[in-house]
Amino acid sequence: MDLYDVTFIGAGPTGLFGCFYAGFRDMKTKIIDSLPEPGGQVTALYPEKIIYDAPGFPQIEGKALVKGLVEQGFSFEPTVCLGENAQSLERQADGSWRIGTHVAEHFSKTVIVTAGVGAFAPNRLKAPGVAEFEGRGIYYFVKEKAIFQGKRLLIVGGGDSAVDWALNMRDTAQRITLIHRRDQFRAHEGSVAELKAAQDIDLRLFYELKEVRGNAHVTGATIFNNKTKEQTDLDVDVVLLNLGYKADLGPITSWGFEMDEKRGIKVNERMETNLPGVYAAGDVATPAGVDRLPLIVIGYAQVTVAVNCANKYIHPEARVFPGHSSEKM
Repeated sequence: MDLYDVTFIGAGPTGLFGCFYAGFRDMKTKIIDSLPEPGGQVTALYPEKIIYDAPGFPQIEGKALVKGLVEQGFSFEPTVCLGENAQSLERQADGSWRIGTHVAEHFSKTVIVTAGVGAFAPNRLKAPGVAEFEGRGIYYFVKEKAIFQGKRLLIVGGGDSAVDWALNMRDTAQRITLIHRRDQFRAHEGSVAELKAAQDIDLRLFYELKEVRGNAHVTGATIFNNKTKEQTDLDVDVVLLNLGYKADLGPITSWGFEMDEKRGIKVNERMETNLPGVYAAGDVATPAGVDRLPLIVIGYAQVTVAVNCANKYIHPEARVFPGHSSEKM
């Protein structure tokens, strides 16, 4: 049995930064993720989206942030297991943990769950033509901005993704129309203010998508005002539906964790779960006494605490504080 000091479940930004810190503490480290490449939600949903709240970067594309995190996180050569879905967690007689995936079993003295929101699927719209043209002009996520180059773009939604992509596509799309079913946005206030001030974005409030039409590809859409019921036909080439997504932690919810009402794993100030030697950090974790903040920067801090506390769990004589990186490196 190859026994690791710490195993991360999830290779998103939080897990990747945790890998760096575990290596920094000379811990034998493994990271497991169900996706075929690291980066989690950033890689899967918005690799070309600009991120503005990454420390040290006034703005950075998602894929560039992940590239740096991978380089940093893998610098101590952890064992990386991608394309493996963690299905079970069982404590062994010696106090270590067995992690069962659909292809292998892994053994670890401690475990840190950094699974983000788990698996995710977009909220789909059931308007006529939407399902028919999915992948042929209908998109829910942006993997490559090049798909929208020179296109007449219709964006549907009022959250961060919809507003951010409307602003981010101005140098790519020929024309941008954003419709939102009400006049209140869930997006960041500064982004909404920029959207409303933009002269090159056609913003239509209280509008919804009624129908999409086309031949081999989308050529047009019908929208309607949900107050006046007035309908408008638009010539569009692509429709981006940013309507949120459903998240599912899958088997993790059956591993015996204490969970909150939003299916977050409850942790204390040391990021410990109710299972001995098992920690959680990032979007999946709900620290006691505070509201959950699903931000990358919060995940960095939480996983740093989790790693250092896990190291002390293994080595009770060790200090939680690892020393400054400038001294050790």
